[in-house]
Amino acid sequence: MIAFIWPWALMLLPLPLLARWLPPMREGAVGAIRVPFCRRLLALQESRSTPVVGLLQRWRAWLLWLLLVLALAQPVWVDPHQPPLASGRDLLLLLDTSGSMRQMDFASDQQPMSRFDLVKQSALRFLEGRKGDRVGLLLFGAKPFLRAPPTWDHGALRELIQETGIALAGESTAIGDAVGLGIKTLRRLPGDSRVMVLITDGANNEGSLDPRQAARLAAGLGIRIYTIGIGRPEAPAPNPWGVWSTEGAERFERELLADMARITGGRFAHALDAGALQSALQAIDRLEPTPDPALARHLALSLHPWLLLAALLLSLRMAWRGA
Repeated sequence: MIAFIWPWALMLLPLPLLARWLPPMREGAVGAIRVPFCRRLLALQESRSTPVVGLLQRWRAWLLWLLLVLALAQPVWVDPHQPPLASGRDLLLLLDTSGSMRQMDFASDQQPMSRFDLVKQSALRFLEGRKGDRVGLLLFGAKPFLRAPPTWDHGALRELIQETGIALAGESTAIGDAVGLGIKTLRRLPGDSRVMVLITDGANNEGSLDPRQAARLAAGLGIRIYTIGIGRPEAPAPNPWGVWSTEGAERFERELLADMARITGGRFAHALDAGALQSALQAIDRLEPTPDPALARHLALSLHPWLLLAALLLSLRMAWRGA
């Protein structure tokens, strides 16, 4: 696949036509050089000029101009099968699969949707924009378990997300234990850019590790945690353990997730609808950017030296032929 680093240079192609449409210069406007054999030169030019020769001269001139402009546009050959540019980032998705995620208080295209279906949909869309990252999946309810360690195989990860069901790890919510298992997973990996994205709708009502203590452990290892709480405050919930919609629990859990993000240098967001959840994930994309795909063009095979060589050979031929 051929791409151009400076495609705007192609706008110069019609420049000779614009120059041809300029009004001719008036006689006597500038000084002239007197050549005693000027008439002989004109006669020689007329003797050599034929319609076919004139047409060839114009085509050669246009071809020379085309080669120079294409070289200026910096064409490169980019292999469509090359591996994506690596960001050096290991990213772990921590998704809440507790029973409260059954709550149908979201909508997509005006159709009712459970919290967990929305989270899966948003996670798949988020994964599409993480080219260059190794991404893993950790699910948690009453117990956390690692579904997939950080991997380049995003296709397999998509299938795992789509196959995930509610209450796969129990009905309650062990946020601290989930972060603890995430720390154990990421600390084994090299690199300075390790990130967790935690999405939950409930209070930490299970497990042995305090979430704030887990956040401090993550901060000590340079792991950033982005926390997203989802759910409508006025919606009823299917379990009694302090989900977002329970009176008093919303305030407590907002503080908890906000503290976890602050301790580790991440960011907290509370998503009350599908748009807010998508905006929160897009903010993470901006804060943890992946390599620009345009950089691949600068690492590809440059073609402009060959165009310049062709232009040089053509100009030498034109000069040799007297064109």
